[in-house]
Amino acid sequence: MLVLSHPAPMFATNCWVIAPSAGSECIIVDPGMPDISADIENLIDQYKLKPVASFLTHAHLDHTFSIKPLADGYGIPAYIHSEDRRFIAEPAGLHGAEFNQMLAGMSFEEPLEIRELKNNEVIQVLGLSLKAIHAPGHTKGSMMYLLNEEILISGDVLFSGSVGRTDLPTGSSSDMTQTLLKKVLPLDDSIRVLTGHGPETTIKFERKNNPYLKQLRP
Repeated sequence: MLVLSHPAPMFATNCWVIAPSAGSECIIVDPGMPDISADIENLIDQYKLKPVASFLTHAHLDHTFSIKPLADGYGIPAYIHSEDRRFIAEPAGLHGAEFNQMLAGMSFEEPLEIRELKNNEVIQVLGLSLKAIHAPGHTKGSMMYLLNEEILISGDVLFSGSVGRTDLPTGSSSDMTQTLLKKVLPLDDSIRVLTGHGPETTIKFERKNNPYLKQLRP
């Protein structure tokens, strides 16, 4: 599996480009801000990849800023949970007052093709199985994506040694606890975790070392 990461300059949000190998089809996940579409296009060209879909783990602007130029430029759909969809075009609804001051005078639009996902929906992509896991807590519509039971794209749900904040609009600490308990802890130790920020990790490592998971273990 070819897994490429391009951290966006603002907030170091990981944009993931994933493909079976160089020269094959690929998916794009969470292209952030400012506009990094040219950087992602260069990465795709370097490995001779063909994008077939884009995925958003949630609608915070540091994960969605570059989704429209990339999805529309390649003519591919963008997938997101229905609860977060409207915030692609209305990002102020998910952020605090200080961040929203930065957005004054800016306008946003959805990509031309949006597809809403439901919990446990399975998509066949890249010749593999991708399972959408609704994981509220960071936002109401946060998603994780499990690729071929081997790779978890965790967005801002699970980080190496931490979890996503829950104090922004639609966030919920109780929802996050339930997500960690029911959606993350049951996952197999062997699963590789591609996080929304910071280094990748594994479920095994987080189960043993992440304080937010350790306090939930029986």
